Amino acid sequence: MVGALTVHAQALRPSSGLRAPAASAASTSRTADFIVALVNSEPVTNSEVRQRLARLEQQLTQQNAVVPPREQLVRQVLEQIISERAQLQLGAETGIRVDEGAIAQAEQSIAAQNQLTPEEFRRRIAADGVDINQLRNDLRNQILLQRLREREVDSKVRVSEGDIDDFIRERQGNNDVATLQLNLAQVFVAVPEDAAPDRVQVLQARAQGVADRARAGDDFAELAREFSEAPERANGGQFGMRPADRLPDLFVQATRSLSAGSIAGPVRSPAGFHVLKVIEKRQSGLPDVTVNETRARHILLRVGPQLSEADAVARLAGFRQQLTSGQATFEALAREHSQDGSASDGGNLGWAQAGQFVPEFEAAMGRLRPGEVSPPVVSRFGVHLIRVEERRQSTLSARDQREMVRGMVREKKIDEALRTWVQDVRGRAYVEYREAPQP
Repeated sequence: MVGALTVHAQALRPSSGLRAPAASAASTSRTADFIVALVNSEPVTNSEVRQRLARLEQQLTQQNAVVPPREQLVRQVLEQIISERAQLQLGAETGIRVDEGAIAQAEQSIAAQNQLTPEEFRRRIAADGVDINQLRNDLRNQILLQRLREREVDSKVRVSEGDIDDFIRERQGNNDVATLQLNLAQVFVAVPEDAAPDRVQVLQARAQGVADRARAGDDFAELAREFSEAPERANGGQFGMRPADRLPDLFVQATRSLSAGSIAGPVRSPAGFHVLKVIEKRQSGLPDVTVNETRARHILLRVGPQLSEADAVARLAGFRQQLTSGQATFEALAREHSQDGSASDGGNLGWAQAGQFVPEFEAAMGRLRPGEVSPPVVSRFGVHLIRVEERRQSTLSARDQREMVRGMVREKKIDEALRTWVQDVRGRAYVEYREAPQP
């Protein structure tokens, strides 16, 4: 079933337009490739540091985060590479292998999340100057690291009922930001660094117009898809439920006193103007937690030697045409053709909360109104046709709340155990520093 698997797709997504900073003629000799460190006799090169640095700076800019001084960032990047190299060596030594099928599946997943076919995705990254072999090697390393950490850390973490009770007691009735969780959506209007004052005024007016339409009742998700310049625009601008300390402080301060459904902004950041909507908010461990749920059906065709992705897309497009013309019902087509366990129930997936499905499936489902059928949607499981039956808000039972808290406690314990484990692996590695990196 679609919801049976979750992956860290964001961690695998390549940065669009990633290029290492170009070296001037005067600095060519200083930025030529050379070894900056050895990790158990395996070299780390200056070019690796430069590539990782460019990627990190781009990510920080996209997240509207404060970018540390470059010298400090270079040291952090080098230490991160050294730590990862030691973990990769441990994974290889203990027999973890990543086959070509897993890499292809990860590549397909990234393409689907960017609403591209694998062929279009490869053309896009080639146009952006990203080497496909380097990308595949990066994917291999990230999958290996994920499997190693799951085996060495995640699988060993246990959460007792006492842990849950302690967590709830600590946070019951606590209304500060430390325990606040928010699901925000945004429309982001970028302002270039060198924008003239009159251009800034035009962009601010555009953001204000979006805010006015949102307050007047226009569909915020549609506004995000039309006007936003942020990556989450494809998901209606939503970030998903997150602890407040994982959101920009500007966003938290603008929305912390607002109720669900309220609009804030436009607010100004160094990157541009943001119009924010509070989708959901809750305080950890408090009673009467309300969540949004969706009931949907789907038809799944699995891709393989007998059925290509293009053929699966074509077949599902044909099914969609039959549904539009009234020649068939979704339930009947699902029972006859779907290759998912839900087929016998007409493709019914039951009521699901946000985050239960893989991102590409959930993003497509989130764009549908009740009764609408999606175009064919590609995920790592195959190709889907999705119909949303209905949506509702429901209050979690005491048992469901405990399960939610269990997940939060487990995540906290994993974070703590992971930090300790990473430090231990790094401490056991032999590291020899050579020349200082020259970004």
